[in-house]
Amino acid sequence: MGDSVSIGLLGLGVVGSGVIKLVEDHQEKLVHQLGVKVKVKSALVRNPDKARNIDRERTHLTTNPDDVLNDPEIDVVVEVMGGIDKAREYILQAFSAKKHVITANKDLVALHGKELQEAAARNKCDFFYEASVAGGIPILRGITEGLSSDRIQQVMGIVNGTTNYILTKMNSDGMSYEDALQEAQELGFAEADPTADVEGLDAARKMAILGRLAFSTDVELDDVEVTGIKGIELEDLQNGDRLGYTMKLIGFANFDNQKLEVNVQPTLLSKEHPLADVKNEYNAVYVYGKAVGETMFYGPGAGSLPTATAVMADVVAAIKNMRLGVTGSQVAEPHFKKELKPADQRFGQFYGRLYVKDEAGVFSSISSLFHELGISFQRILQTPVEHNELAEIVFITYETTLENFNKALNELKNLENVIEIKSYYKVEGDGDNDMARTTETL
Repeated sequence: MGDSVSIGLLGLGVVGSGVIKLVEDHQEKLVHQLGVKVKVKSALVRNPDKARNIDRERTHLTTNPDDVLNDPEIDVVVEVMGGIDKAREYILQAFSAKKHVITANKDLVALHGKELQEAAARNKCDFFYEASVAGGIPILRGITEGLSSDRIQQVMGIVNGTTNYILTKMNSDGMSYEDALQEAQELGFAEADPTADVEGLDAARKMAILGRLAFSTDVELDDVEVTGIKGIELEDLQNGDRLGYTMKLIGFANFDNQKLEVNVQPTLLSKEHPLADVKNEYNAVYVYGKAVGETMFYGPGAGSLPTATAVMADVVAAIKNMRLGVTGSQVAEPHFKKELKPADQRFGQFYGRLYVKDEAGVFSSISSLFHELGISFQRILQTPVEHNELAEIVFITYETTLENFNKALNELKNLENVIEIKSYYKVEGDGDNDMARTTETL
């Protein structure tokens, strides 16, 4: 290894440029921590002639991946190019060349993390991916190292800044979904094609990674149930606010009695919950351990320097392992067998909004239906619908099983006086306990 360690970059976008900046700006601290200099020797790019704010005498730009993957002087490969197939191919090639790999690629880790970990172990290489979840927040290392002696039972969080920004604007400014999305795109918080974010796919990939590490079980992307935010209406946010809740896209993972539940869905979160105050593009992950109790990790979920900071934390860890001669020793096989939790064992509270005929006896029939399924109402709001012979019923249930709530929804569709089920969402935590409970017959 000598008196320096060389890094090779696969990709030189905003994160790759941030890595170079941190290496150059923090060289003195890196030498103090590691006892060696750190340099970015080469970077794989599409167009080496593109104007970039880097010192080209220090970092060689190339279009040939072999200049990074097969250079014997490069010890650590940092993959920040994105995509799946090419990135996977290059990382496997890097392991074959006995190089350690750091990636920020959540899509790749969610889909092929197990394969890549096994390849790293075979070649006695390190494979770290802190930056793949929640940008600059050290959540993965917090789980695998800080809480390593605990039994983590639940992980839930806001792990997508785009959707959190949109919902914040809808909640606080009364903006429509379309207007909030457009503003997020104009500010660079949302892509031109926001599908992966607003459909919940980005958050699902991160929750698969978090679940795999937190519970030491083989969580796959297909295990994550996903619902995005596109169908959310302002009326539901306003009703939630009135009842003491705020709407967030929540990634939720629970593991108890050897059974797993992982999902991503819009959730009405109590305003008293620690995650409720996480606004705009920020991320936060709430972790409950059997010994430690409640902890929360909060910070910027994206951006050049926050993400590059997480990448460099992994680079430092890999170099320390190199100096200690313990590379490739941190890979652990899943400890627990995975079994998905069935709907009759998944408990929660639920919000619903219905359009019904504005006539006597309607609420009584709905109440009877829910009662037969063992579901009680915690809060109920009833209001007439303007310019129509309809009424709106908004309710929050007490805790029940997902199975029974789904049965109730199906049976509501068969009631003659129920015109439409407008929306329904999961509820977390207690809202405004002073809200009057109204149950008068319509």
